Amino acid sequence: MSQNHYDAVVLGGGTAGELVASGLARAGRDVALVENRLVGGESPYFACVPSKSLLLSARRGETWEMALARRDELTGHRGDDPAVARMAEAGVTVLRGRGRVLEPGRIEVDGGVHGYGDLIVCTGSEPVIPSIDGLADVPVWTSDEALSVPDLPRRLVILGGGPVGCEMAQVYAAFGSQVSVIEASGRLLTAEAPFAGEVLADALRRMGVDLRLGAALANVERKDTGLRLWLSDGGTLDADRILVAAGRRPRAEGLSLDKLGITISPGEGIPVDETCQVASDTGGVWAAGDVTGVARTTHAARYQARVVLSNLLGQRREADYRAIPRVVYTTPTVYSVGVTPTRAAELGIDLRTAGYDLAATARAAVEADERGRVELYADRSRGLLIGAAAAGLNAEEWMSEIALAIRAETPLSLLADVVHAFPTYGESVEAPLRELAGQV
Repeated sequence: MSQNHYDAVVLGGGTAGELVASGLARAGRDVALVENRLVGGESPYFACVPSKSLLLSARRGETWEMALARRDELTGHRGDDPAVARMAEAGVTVLRGRGRVLEPGRIEVDGGVHGYGDLIVCTGSEPVIPSIDGLADVPVWTSDEALSVPDLPRRLVILGGGPVGCEMAQVYAAFGSQVSVIEASGRLLTAEAPFAGEVLADALRRMGVDLRLGAALANVERKDTGLRLWLSDGGTLDADRILVAAGRRPRAEGLSLDKLGITISPGEGIPVDETCQVASDTGGVWAAGDVTGVARTTHAARYQARVVLSNLLGQRREADYRAIPRVVYTTPTVYSVGVTPTRAAELGIDLRTAGYDLAATARAAVEADERGRVELYADRSRGLLIGAAAAGLNAEEWMSEIALAIRAETPLSLLADVVHAFPTYGESVEAPLRELAGQV
Protein backbone atom coordinates (compact mmCIF):
# COMPACT_ATOMS: atom_id res chain seq x y z
CA MET A 1 0.00 0.00 0.00
CA SER A 2 1.41 3.40 -0.97
CA GLN A 3 2.19 5.93 1.74
CA ASN A 4 0.57 8.73 -0.28
CA HIS A 5 -1.40 8.89 -3.48
CA TYR A 6 -1.46 11.86 -5.82
CA ASP A 7 -3.52 12.61 -8.89
CA ALA A 8 -0.25 13.55 -10.60
CA VAL A 9 3.45 13.36 -9.81
CA VAL A 10 5.83 15.70 -11.62
CA LEU A 11 9.45 14.58 -11.80
CA GLY A 12 11.66 17.66 -11.94
CA GLY A 13 10.99 21.11 -10.51
CA GLY A 14 12.40 23.28 -13.26
CA THR A 15 10.59 25.65 -15.60
CA ALA A 16 8.29 23.01 -17.09
CA GLY A 17 7.74 21.06 -13.88
CA GLU A 18 6.79 24.12 -11.85
CA LEU A 19 4.29 25.28 -14.45
CA VAL A 20 2.58 21.90 -14.81
CA ALA A 21 2.47 21.21 -11.07
CA SER A 22 1.13 24.61 -10.06
CA GLY A 23 -1.40 24.64 -12.89
CA LEU A 24 -2.78 21.23 -11.95
CA ALA A 25 -2.92 22.13 -8.25
CA ARG A 26 -4.81 25.34 -8.94
CA ALA A 27 -7.27 23.28 -10.98
CA GLY A 28 -7.97 21.20 -7.88
CA ARG A 29 -5.68 18.23 -8.50
CA ASP A 30 -3.58 16.68 -5.73
CA VAL A 31 -0.03 17.10 -7.04
CA ALA A 32 3.48 16.22 -5.88
CA LEU A 33 6.61 17.82 -7.34
CA VAL A 34 9.82 15.78 -7.02
CA GLU A 35 13.10 17.74 -7.09
CA ASN A 36 16.55 16.60 -6.00
CA ARG A 37 18.34 19.92 -6.46
CA LEU A 38 16.69 23.36 -6.52
CA VAL A 39 13.03 24.03 -7.17
CA GLY A 40 13.05 26.37 -10.14
CA GLY A 41 15.57 24.36 -12.14
CA GLU A 42 18.60 25.57 -14.08
CA SER A 43 17.20 28.79 -15.54
CA PRO A 44 16.98 31.05 -12.45
CA TYR A 45 20.12 29.78 -10.74
CA PHE A 46 22.63 28.47 -13.28
CA ALA A 47 21.52 29.54 -16.77
CA CYS A 48 19.27 32.26 -18.17
CA VAL A 49 19.11 34.68 -15.25
CA PRO A 50 22.78 34.74 -14.17
CA SER A 51 24.13 34.72 -17.73
CA LYS A 52 21.94 37.62 -18.85
CA SER A 53 22.79 39.51 -15.68
CA LEU A 54 26.52 39.14 -16.31
CA LEU A 55 26.10 40.12 -19.97
CA LEU A 56 24.26 43.26 -18.92
CA SER A 57 26.93 44.12 -16.36
CA ALA A 58 29.56 43.65 -19.06
CA ARG A 59 27.73 46.03 -21.40
CA ARG A 60 27.47 48.60 -18.62
CA GLY A 61 31.17 48.39 -17.86
CA GLU A 62 30.63 47.39 -14.23
CA THR A 63 33.39 45.88 -12.12
CA TRP A 64 33.51 42.12 -11.60
CA GLU A 65 32.58 42.61 -7.95
CA MET A 66 29.51 44.65 -8.89
CA ALA A 67 28.55 42.10 -11.52
CA LEU A 68 28.78 39.24 -9.03
CA ALA A 69 26.71 41.10 -6.45
CA ARG A 70 23.98 41.80 -9.00
CA ARG A 71 24.06 38.22 -10.34
CA ASP A 72 23.83 36.66 -6.90
CA GLU A 73 21.03 38.99 -5.85
CA LEU A 74 18.98 38.09 -8.93
CA THR A 75 19.50 34.36 -8.37
CA GLY A 76 18.50 34.65 -4.72
CA HIS A 77 22.00 33.46 -3.84
CA ARG A 78 20.92 30.14 -5.32
CA GLY A 79 18.39 29.46 -2.60
CA ASP A 80 14.98 28.06 -3.55
CA ASP A 81 12.91 28.98 -0.49
CA PRO A 82 10.80 31.48 -2.49
CA ALA A 83 10.15 28.89 -5.21
CA VAL A 84 9.15 26.27 -2.65
CA ALA A 85 6.84 28.80 -1.03
CA ARG A 86 5.20 29.50 -4.41
CA MET A 87 4.56 25.80 -4.87
CA ALA A 88 3.09 25.49 -1.38
CA GLU A 89 0.84 28.49 -2.00
CA ALA A 90 -0.40 26.85 -5.20
CA GLY A 91 -1.17 23.66 -3.26
CA VAL A 92 1.73 21.54 -4.53
CA THR A 93 3.51 19.04 -2.27
CA VAL A 94 7.27 19.25 -2.79
CA LEU A 95 9.12 15.95 -2.33
CA ARG A 96 12.88 16.35 -1.97
CA GLY A 97 14.96 13.60 -3.57
CA ARG A 98 15.34 11.49 -6.69
CA GLY A 99 12.31 9.77 -8.09
CA ARG A 100 12.14 6.45 -9.92
CA VAL A 101 9.28 4.28 -11.07
CA LEU A 102 8.71 1.10 -9.08
CA GLU A 103 5.81 -0.17 -11.14
CA PRO A 104 2.84 1.37 -12.96
CA GLY A 105 1.15 3.79 -10.57
CA ARG A 106 3.88 3.72 -7.93
CA ILE A 107 7.03 5.80 -7.59
CA GLU A 108 9.83 5.85 -5.03
CA VAL A 109 11.41 9.09 -3.84
CA ASP A 110 14.50 8.40 -1.73
CA GLY A 111 12.90 5.50 0.11
CA GLY A 112 9.36 6.84 0.31
CA VAL A 113 6.74 5.19 -1.89
CA HIS A 114 3.93 7.19 -3.48
CA GLY A 115 1.06 6.36 -5.77
CA TYR A 116 0.10 8.46 -8.77
CA GLY A 117 -2.45 8.78 -11.53
CA ASP A 118 -0.51 10.74 -14.16
CA LEU A 119 3.27 10.99 -14.37
CA ILE A 120 4.88 14.06 -15.92
CA VAL A 121 8.64 13.91 -16.57
CA CYS A 122 10.39 17.30 -16.55
CA THR A 123 13.90 16.35 -15.44
CA GLY A 124 15.71 18.71 -17.81
CA SER A 125 19.18 18.18 -19.23
CA GLU A 126 22.82 18.06 -18.14
CA PRO A 127 26.11 19.17 -19.69
CA VAL A 128 28.01 16.76 -21.92
CA ILE A 129 31.65 16.28 -20.95
CA PRO A 130 33.56 14.99 -23.98
CA SER A 131 35.97 12.09 -23.65
CA ILE A 132 39.33 13.78 -24.21
CA ASP A 133 42.68 12.52 -22.99
CA GLY A 134 43.54 14.26 -19.72
CA LEU A 135 40.34 16.29 -19.41
CA ALA A 136 39.07 14.30 -16.43
CA ASP A 137 42.27 15.03 -14.50
CA VAL A 138 42.19 18.83 -14.61
CA PRO A 139 39.90 21.58 -13.24
CA VAL A 140 36.85 21.80 -15.49
CA TRP A 141 33.85 24.08 -15.36
CA THR A 142 30.46 23.62 -16.96
CA SER A 143 28.07 26.55 -17.28
CA ASP A 144 26.89 25.76 -13.73
CA GLU A 145 30.23 26.76 -12.24
CA ALA A 146 30.88 29.56 -14.72
CA LEU A 147 27.63 31.22 -13.67
CA SER A 148 27.79 30.67 -9.93
CA VAL A 149 31.36 30.85 -8.62
CA PRO A 150 33.21 34.12 -7.87
CA ASP A 151 36.41 33.16 -9.71
CA LEU A 152 37.70 35.24 -12.63
CA PRO A 153 40.32 33.07 -14.38
CA ARG A 154 43.29 34.86 -15.90
CA ARG A 155 43.28 32.43 -18.83
CA LEU A 156 40.04 30.68 -19.77
CA VAL A 157 39.63 28.16 -22.58
CA ILE A 158 36.08 27.39 -23.69
CA LEU A 159 35.30 24.13 -25.48
CA GLY A 160 32.43 24.77 -27.85
CA GLY A 161 31.33 27.70 -29.98
CA GLY A 162 27.60 27.32 -29.50
CA PRO A 163 25.27 29.74 -27.68
CA VAL A 164 26.64 29.04 -24.19
CA GLY A 165 30.26 29.15 -25.30
CA CYS A 166 29.77 32.45 -27.12
CA GLU A 167 27.92 34.10 -24.23
CA MET A 168 30.52 32.98 -21.70
CA ALA A 169 33.36 34.09 -23.97
CA GLN A 170 31.91 37.60 -24.13
CA VAL A 171 31.29 37.76 -20.38
CA TYR A 172 34.73 36.67 -19.27
CA ALA A 173 36.58 38.62 -21.96
CA ALA A 174 34.69 41.77 -20.93
CA PHE A 175 35.86 41.36 -17.35
CA GLY A 176 39.48 40.84 -18.24
CA SER A 177 40.07 37.13 -18.74
CA GLN A 178 42.23 36.03 -21.62
CA VAL A 179 39.66 33.89 -23.45
CA SER A 180 40.12 31.25 -26.16
CA VAL A 181 37.30 29.32 -27.83
CA ILE A 182 37.88 25.93 -29.46
CA GLU A 183 35.27 24.91 -32.02
CA ALA A 184 36.05 21.92 -34.22
CA SER A 185 33.34 22.60 -36.81
CA GLY A 186 35.13 25.60 -38.26
CA ARG A 187 32.57 28.28 -37.34
CA LEU A 188 30.57 29.57 -34.43
CA LEU A 189 26.87 28.74 -34.02
CA THR A 190 26.97 25.87 -36.48
CA ALA A 191 23.24 25.20 -36.09
CA GLU A 192 22.35 28.65 -37.46
CA ALA A 193 22.83 30.60 -40.70
CA PRO A 194 26.55 31.10 -41.44
CA PHE A 195 26.41 34.92 -41.41
CA ALA A 196 25.23 34.92 -37.77
CA GLY A 197 28.32 33.12 -36.56
CA GLU A 198 30.53 35.36 -38.70
CA VAL A 199 29.08 38.54 -37.20
CA LEU A 200 29.53 37.17 -33.69
CA ALA A 201 33.05 35.93 -34.42
CA ASP A 202 34.04 39.42 -35.51
CA ALA A 203 32.57 40.92 -32.33
CA LEU A 204 34.42 38.44 -30.12
CA ARG A 205 37.72 38.94 -31.92
CA ARG A 206 37.39 42.69 -31.40
CA MET A 207 37.19 41.97 -27.67
CA GLY A 208 40.42 39.99 -27.83
CA VAL A 209 38.94 36.50 -27.85
CA ASP A 210 41.19 33.93 -29.54
CA LEU A 211 38.98 31.79 -31.78
CA ARG A 212 40.45 28.40 -32.68
CA LEU A 213 37.99 27.32 -35.38
CA GLY A 214 38.37 24.06 -37.26
CA ALA A 215 40.52 22.47 -34.55
CA ALA A 216 39.56 20.01 -31.83
CA LEU A 217 41.03 19.57 -28.37
CA ALA A 218 43.28 16.49 -28.49
CA ASN A 219 44.96 16.37 -25.08
CA VAL A 220 45.24 18.23 -21.77
CA GLU A 221 48.08 18.18 -19.25
CA ARG A 222 48.64 19.88 -15.92
CA LYS A 223 51.79 22.02 -15.79
CA ASP A 224 53.46 24.01 -13.00
CA THR A 225 52.10 27.20 -14.56
CA GLY A 226 48.60 25.91 -15.24
CA LEU A 227 47.16 23.75 -18.00
CA ARG A 228 48.58 22.98 -21.43
CA LEU A 229 46.13 22.09 -24.22
CA TRP A 230 47.15 20.43 -27.48
CA LEU A 231 44.88 20.89 -30.50
CA SER A 232 44.31 18.61 -33.46
CA ASP A 233 45.91 21.12 -35.81
CA GLY A 234 49.17 21.07 -33.85
CA GLY A 235 48.48 24.29 -31.98
CA THR A 236 48.69 24.72 -28.21
CA LEU A 237 46.96 26.84 -25.59
CA ASP A 238 47.73 27.57 -21.95
CA ALA A 239 44.92 27.99 -19.46
CA ASP A 240 44.07 28.26 -15.79
CA ARG A 241 40.55 26.91 -16.30
CA ILE A 242 38.63 25.00 -18.96
CA LEU A 243 34.94 25.66 -19.48
CA VAL A 244 33.14 22.82 -21.26
CA ALA A 245 30.26 24.14 -23.37
CA ALA A 246 29.97 21.20 -25.74
CA GLY A 247 26.22 20.78 -25.53
CA ARG A 248 23.74 19.13 -23.20
CA ARG A 249 21.88 15.83 -23.13
CA PRO A 250 18.42 15.01 -21.76
CA ARG A 251 18.47 13.82 -18.15
CA ALA A 252 16.41 10.67 -18.66
CA GLU A 253 18.51 7.94 -17.05
CA GLY A 254 17.81 6.44 -13.65
CA LEU A 255 14.05 7.01 -13.78
CA SER A 256 13.21 3.33 -14.46
CA LEU A 257 10.76 4.34 -17.16
CA ASP A 258 11.32 0.93 -18.77
CA LYS A 259 8.93 -0.44 -16.14
CA LEU A 260 6.21 1.50 -17.96
CA GLY A 261 7.24 0.10 -21.34
CA ILE A 262 9.13 3.25 -22.34
CA THR A 263 12.36 2.74 -24.25
CA ILE A 264 14.88 5.57 -24.43
CA SER A 265 18.07 5.44 -26.48
CA PRO A 266 21.23 6.46 -24.58
CA GLY A 267 21.76 10.21 -24.75
CA GLU A 268 18.41 10.78 -26.44
CA GLY A 269 15.30 12.52 -25.17
CA ILE A 270 12.03 10.96 -24.11
CA PRO A 271 9.95 10.73 -27.29
CA VAL A 272 6.64 12.58 -27.14
CA ASP A 273 3.74 12.93 -29.55
CA GLU A 274 2.14 16.18 -30.67
CA THR A 275 0.34 16.48 -27.31
CA CYS A 276 3.58 15.86 -25.36
CA GLN A 277 2.33 12.45 -24.25
CA VAL A 278 4.79 9.57 -24.01
CA ALA A 279 3.89 6.24 -25.57
CA SER A 280 3.76 3.69 -22.74
CA ASP A 281 2.11 0.44 -21.74
CA THR A 282 -0.03 2.19 -19.17
CA GLY A 283 -0.89 5.60 -20.58
CA GLY A 284 -0.87 8.71 -18.46
CA VAL A 285 2.80 9.53 -18.99
CA TRP A 286 3.82 12.97 -20.27
CA ALA A 287 7.06 14.91 -20.71
CA ALA A 288 8.03 18.55 -21.20
CA GLY A 289 11.20 20.59 -21.41
CA ASP A 290 14.80 19.65 -22.17
CA VAL A 291 14.21 15.99 -21.31
CA THR A 292 12.22 15.60 -24.54
CA GLY A 293 15.18 16.65 -26.68
CA VAL A 294 12.81 18.99 -28.51
CA ALA A 295 12.47 21.95 -26.15
CA ARG A 296 16.04 23.14 -25.60
CA THR A 297 15.27 26.61 -24.23
CA THR A 298 13.40 27.91 -21.22
CA HIS A 299 10.65 29.45 -23.35
CA ALA A 300 10.24 26.21 -25.32
CA ALA A 301 10.01 24.24 -22.07
CA ARG A 302 7.34 26.63 -20.85
CA TYR A 303 5.44 26.15 -24.11
CA GLN A 304 5.52 22.36 -23.85
CA ALA A 305 4.42 22.57 -20.22
CA ARG A 306 1.34 24.56 -21.23
CA VAL A 307 0.56 21.93 -23.87
CA VAL A 308 0.79 19.17 -21.24
CA LEU A 309 -1.31 21.14 -18.77
CA SER A 310 -4.06 21.80 -21.30
CA ASN A 311 -4.28 18.13 -22.23
CA LEU A 312 -4.29 16.97 -18.62
CA LEU A 313 -7.17 19.35 -17.93
CA GLY A 314 -9.19 17.90 -20.81
CA GLN A 315 -8.53 20.59 -23.41
CA ARG A 316 -6.75 18.94 -26.32
CA ARG A 317 -3.80 20.96 -27.55
CA GLU A 318 -1.03 20.10 -29.99
CA ALA A 319 2.45 21.60 -29.95
CA ASP A 320 3.69 23.50 -32.99
CA TYR A 321 7.44 24.11 -33.03
CA ARG A 322 7.68 26.02 -36.31
CA ALA A 323 8.28 29.40 -34.69
CA ILE A 324 10.17 28.81 -31.44
CA PRO A 325 12.90 31.51 -31.25
CA ARG A 326 16.54 30.65 -30.61
CA VAL A 327 18.55 33.51 -29.12
CA VAL A 328 22.18 34.12 -28.21
CA TYR A 329 22.17 37.14 -25.89
CA THR A 330 25.57 38.49 -26.82
CA THR A 331 26.24 41.97 -28.17
CA PRO A 332 25.25 41.89 -30.97
CA THR A 333 22.39 39.48 -30.31
CA VAL A 334 21.85 36.52 -32.61
CA TYR A 335 18.18 35.66 -33.16
CA SER A 336 16.91 32.73 -35.22
CA VAL A 337 13.47 31.28 -35.75
CA GLY A 338 12.01 28.58 -37.96
CA VAL A 339 13.92 26.73 -40.65
CA THR A 340 17.58 27.43 -41.44
CA PRO A 341 18.94 27.24 -45.03
CA THR A 342 20.72 24.00 -44.16
CA ARG A 343 17.57 22.43 -42.78
CA ALA A 344 15.55 23.61 -45.78
CA ALA A 345 17.99 21.86 -48.10
CA GLU A 346 17.71 18.66 -46.05
CA LEU A 347 13.91 18.84 -46.34
CA GLY A 348 14.02 19.53 -50.07
CA ILE A 349 12.34 22.92 -49.70
CA ASP A 350 12.77 25.36 -52.59
CA LEU A 351 13.98 28.29 -50.52
CA ARG A 352 14.01 31.95 -51.42
CA THR A 353 16.36 34.11 -49.38
CA ALA A 354 16.44 37.89 -49.00
CA GLY A 355 18.71 39.86 -46.70
CA TYR A 356 19.57 43.36 -45.53
CA ASP A 357 22.57 44.82 -43.72
CA LEU A 358 21.74 46.80 -40.59
CA ALA A 359 24.33 49.39 -41.59
CA ALA A 360 21.81 50.65 -44.14
CA THR A 361 19.32 51.66 -41.44
CA ALA A 362 19.16 55.13 -39.92
CA ARG A 363 19.03 53.53 -36.47
CA ALA A 364 22.50 52.05 -37.00
CA ALA A 365 23.88 55.54 -37.59
CA VAL A 366 22.05 56.89 -34.52
CA GLU A 367 23.34 54.06 -32.32
CA ALA A 368 26.81 54.23 -33.88
CA ASP A 369 26.55 50.45 -34.21
CA GLU A 370 26.36 49.14 -37.77
CA ARG A 371 27.07 45.50 -36.96
CA GLY A 372 24.65 42.91 -38.22
CA ARG A 373 22.34 41.63 -40.87
CA VAL A 374 18.88 40.15 -41.34
CA GLU A 375 17.99 37.22 -43.58
CA LEU A 376 14.46 35.99 -44.26
CA TYR A 377 13.65 32.58 -45.76
CA ALA A 378 10.48 31.82 -47.70
CA ASP A 379 9.07 28.62 -49.15
CA ARG A 380 8.82 29.46 -52.86
CA SER A 381 6.01 26.98 -53.51
CA ARG A 382 3.81 28.26 -50.68
CA GLY A 383 4.73 31.93 -50.68
CA LEU A 384 5.18 31.95 -46.91
CA LEU A 385 7.96 32.81 -44.51
CA ILE A 386 9.36 29.68 -42.86
CA GLY A 387 12.53 30.98 -41.23
CA ALA A 388 14.63 33.99 -40.36
CA ALA A 389 17.90 34.97 -38.73
CA ALA A 390 19.27 38.26 -37.48
CA ALA A 391 22.46 39.44 -35.85
CA GLY A 392 22.24 42.90 -34.41
CA LEU A 393 21.73 45.09 -31.39
CA ASN A 394 18.63 43.99 -29.43
CA ALA A 395 17.53 41.69 -32.27
CA GLU A 396 15.60 39.57 -29.76
CA GLU A 397 13.18 42.49 -29.33
CA TRP A 398 12.52 43.67 -32.88
CA MET A 399 12.40 40.24 -34.59
CA SER A 400 9.38 38.94 -32.67
CA GLU A 401 7.01 40.02 -35.45
CA ILE A 402 8.76 37.56 -37.77
CA ALA A 403 8.13 34.71 -35.34
CA LEU A 404 4.45 35.66 -35.31
CA ALA A 405 4.37 35.85 -39.11
CA ILE A 406 5.83 32.35 -39.40
CA ARG A 407 3.49 30.91 -36.80
CA ALA A 408 0.40 32.59 -38.27
CA GLU A 409 1.43 31.89 -41.89
CA THR A 410 0.84 35.54 -42.72
CA PRO A 411 0.92 36.18 -46.48
CA LEU A 412 4.06 37.91 -47.73
CA SER A 413 1.97 40.56 -49.44
CA LEU A 414 0.51 41.61 -46.09
CA LEU A 415 3.88 41.53 -44.32
CA ALA A 416 5.40 43.71 -47.02
CA ASP A 417 2.72 46.33 -46.34
CA VAL A 418 3.53 46.68 -42.61
CA VAL A 419 4.94 50.09 -41.65
CA HIS A 420 7.71 50.24 -39.06
CA ALA A 421 8.57 53.20 -36.87
CA PHE A 422 11.52 55.36 -37.91
CA PRO A 423 14.32 55.09 -36.98
CA THR A 424 14.40 51.47 -35.82
CA TYR A 425 16.35 48.34 -36.61
CA GLY A 426 12.95 46.79 -37.32
CA GLU A 427 12.92 48.68 -40.61
CA SER A 428 15.57 46.25 -41.82
CA VAL A 429 12.93 43.58 -42.55
CA GLU A 430 10.97 45.80 -44.95
CA ALA A 431 13.23 45.53 -48.00
CA PRO A 432 13.66 41.72 -47.82
CA LEU A 433 9.93 41.27 -47.27
CA ARG A 434 9.19 43.34 -50.34
CA GLU A 435 11.73 41.36 -52.31
CA LEU A 436 10.21 38.04 -51.26
CA ALA A 437 6.72 39.34 -52.02
CA GLY A 438 7.79 40.57 -55.45
CA GLN A 439 6.89 44.16 -54.62
CA VAL A 440 8.79 47.40 -55.18
